[in-house]
Amino acid sequence: MASNIRVRFAPSPTGKLHIGGARTALFNWAYARRHGGAFLLRIEDTDPERSTKEYELAILDGLRWLGIHWDEGPDVGGPHAPYHQSQRIARHREMAARLLSEGRAYHCFCSRERLEELNKQQEARKEKSAYDGRCRPLAPAEAAARVEAGEPNTLRFAVPQGTTRFHDLIRGEMSFDNREVEDWVMVRSDGSPTYNFVVVCDDIDMRISHVFRGEEHLVNTPKQVLLYRSFSAPTPEFGHLPLMLGTDRKKLSKRTGDTALQDYREKGFPREAVVNFLCLQGWALNGTQEIFSVEELVAHFDIKDVTKGGAIFDMEKFLWMSGEYIRRDSVEHVAEMCAPFVEAAGLASESELQTRRAWYHALVAGSKERIRTYSELPGQIAYLFASDEKLVYEETAERNARKHAGRVETLRAFLEWLRPRIADGVDVAALREGVKLFQTERGLKTPELLQPLRCALSGMAGGPDTLEVLAWLGPQRSLRRLELALERLS
Repeated sequence: MASNIRVRFAPSPTGKLHIGGARTALFNWAYARRHGGAFLLRIEDTDPERSTKEYELAILDGLRWLGIHWDEGPDVGGPHAPYHQSQRIARHREMAARLLSEGRAYHCFCSRERLEELNKQQEARKEKSAYDGRCRPLAPAEAAARVEAGEPNTLRFAVPQGTTRFHDLIRGEMSFDNREVEDWVMVRSDGSPTYNFVVVCDDIDMRISHVFRGEEHLVNTPKQVLLYRSFSAPTPEFGHLPLMLGTDRKKLSKRTGDTALQDYREKGFPREAVVNFLCLQGWALNGTQEIFSVEELVAHFDIKDVTKGGAIFDMEKFLWMSGEYIRRDSVEHVAEMCAPFVEAAGLASESELQTRRAWYHALVAGSKERIRTYSELPGQIAYLFASDEKLVYEETAERNARKHAGRVETLRAFLEWLRPRIADGVDVAALREGVKLFQTERGLKTPELLQPLRCALSGMAGGPDTLEVLAWLGPQRSLRRLELALERLS
């Protein structure tokens, strides 16, 4: 059953989609889907110097990658088009003229120099920086004549006396003394409208019922509420989402984690893990279940359950969650998602992976328990693609091997024992029983054999089962690496 709920996500195409913006989009989308409402996408591109089509397309692509689809927007159209803010300027000017004619806005002729001097004086007196209303008393006829004469001016909103109150669905009752809200600029001297003005104009025209956005916008809300009331338009329900903080409890920055959605996509985080983790930034399914599906999100999301306090963006937890999704996924799908990273690392081409599909899937099956992102697989399997002669021994792996005094004798004996047993191929199950007997007969503890053996075969201190590595390398390469190790570890 359709509802009157209409929410929007309105990014500015001046850079990559911020991870906080992606969370905002998810919360808006989930709310609309749960309540049978409409989710709109509007591009706020009124900054021509910084806005680019490339960024816009990247934002749309990022939202689609998250699984977010919009009911109205720049590429799908809708009854309230256009959905590019820059194409709505004529409408913005029409609404500005209405406020001017009703005495709710006025022309300001103060020069930049005068405003800068005012600001310096206020700073010297340790006062809040704000416009002093000098041009507000001008008679409309005088102001109109000065405009007609070509005198530069801006259009300011005339903030009324009193208190502005509204209910925030996350933070409760909010109250602002209007004396703390300056007569702000609605239209700049070049005729371009400002954010706080156009966002309200567009939300009114698009009949937005709920506005969910980041906490940093809370300072703008009194200005916007006053605008809605000046236009005698319904004021949307507001909900200001908590800031996303790094583990140092400061605003998320490059020091504590990448800030763009694209960065996590390019690093190989599963899409489902990204959605899941972002939703935990200020919201929880039931307080105990940390991993949940998009369907569960939509079924249970309520903006009233979002917390007020800052959400901690814990990278270690994010990586853990990413790994959980990979471990729960099928080998076939993980192999498909890892393939581009294997190719980018120069280990194998797409055609080579297809030709050796069963072998490649076996590698993924043996490695997916230890990777947390798709991009980590190449590092886990690179030794299999390395030249036997140029295999790099990790420092820890070589140190573990060398701490056993009889390592060379052990490897030489194992090489001679192994050679006839893999002449016709590697049978891991049969070898496993044989290796146990080999150890027992020679009185070897497991590390005395496996640490030098692992170093010789993979050059790594850890990783998959050593006998699986034998199978992946095959008889010829396994024997060759053991022969080389006799020299390298002597």
